[in-house]
Amino acid sequence: MSDHKKPTACLVLADGTVFYGMGFGATGQTVAELCFNTAMTGYQEIMTDPSYAGQIVTFTFPHIGNTGVTPEDDETADPVASGMVVKWDPTTPSNWRSVEQLETWLEKRGRIGIGGVDTRRLTRAIRQQGAPHVAMAHDPDGNFDIEAMVAAAREFAGLEGLDLAKDVTCAQSYRWDEMRWAWPEGFKRQTEAVHKVVAIDYGAKRNILRCLASAGCDVIVLPATATAEEVMSHNPDGVFLSNGPGDPAATGAYAVPMIKEVLTKDVPVFGICLGHQMLALALGAKTIKMNHGHHGANHPVKDQDTGKVEITSMNHGFTVDAQSLPDGVRETHTSLFDGSNCGIAMDGRPVFSVQYHPEASPGPMDSYYLFERFAEAMANKAGAEA
Repeated sequence: MSDHKKPTACLVLADGTVFYGMGFGATGQTVAELCFNTAMTGYQEIMTDPSYAGQIVTFTFPHIGNTGVTPEDDETADPVASGMVVKWDPTTPSNWRSVEQLETWLEKRGRIGIGGVDTRRLTRAIRQQGAPHVAMAHDPDGNFDIEAMVAAAREFAGLEGLDLAKDVTCAQSYRWDEMRWAWPEGFKRQTEAVHKVVAIDYGAKRNILRCLASAGCDVIVLPATATAEEVMSHNPDGVFLSNGPGDPAATGAYAVPMIKEVLTKDVPVFGICLGHQMLALALGAKTIKMNHGHHGANHPVKDQDTGKVEITSMNHGFTVDAQSLPDGVRETHTSLFDGSNCGIAMDGRPVFSVQYHPEASPGPMDSYYLFERFAEAMANKAGAEA
């Protein structure tokens, strides 16, 4: 930000700390929890990830906006994250897939951005003090009521106890058959599916559904509040529990009874992110709020069964308490950053889940095998019944 320019945006933490910068995207003010994401690519996928409901994202990678935006990369219809904080003002797009500039895309969709912020300082504050409650405003005239913004940040209730899945889930069931993007065809349709999967939408990313389709699944998506009777009425070969935002204990009020009932059936179950936490709660474990969470595409996770280390994509502010796992449920994956739980499985049954995002959107492809493992579990069940 040039010295002669008057700031047109500011970010105010609940402790009174103020960061000034240059605004872009929509104007106005928003209040949310602040987190940081260390991914070097995929800012559009991050902003449209339903798991970011109620959060503003600080991007530690400075080159944001350089690939523009394209509808093909949306993880849901519109941005879900409340806003974005970046080091440098978004640069002019330079990518053959780009159809729009980031600033225009944000403005049309009512999301605020602020550039010119010392994101290193901000990230250190988040790591040391935990994810703060903040107010962020964009005013082209540069007029801000800092006292009122501090008060708004302090009044924000936070994400603990919030069931946000009901806000981002689908309104009604639908079928999904689009597969992963591939050169040169783009998105192809799954026409030879061999497994019927019911996916519970707690805030599902499109690329997760694409990965299921690419693994040979005919996917039927149901709302987060679906009952076990509704799930099993489709006679699924497997049940998938999706990612999503908010406090898992709050969403668990209605999700856990459904999952418990499904677990009485002999059907493979696979969960990701919030779905992982929902499965853990249904099995008798507990979840806890993390200090600043895990958000990025460079998180090392160790597979306890093989000893292999996977580089994974993560986005979660709550975690499963590994010490609370009951007998018959084992920890399969752990974070090499802080030792937190990243995966569980039931002994002797095709029921498993992971905290991270194997669909890699954005992120590395190390963990795609989990979709194939789910498909294999369904194939083995079908073979046993044949």
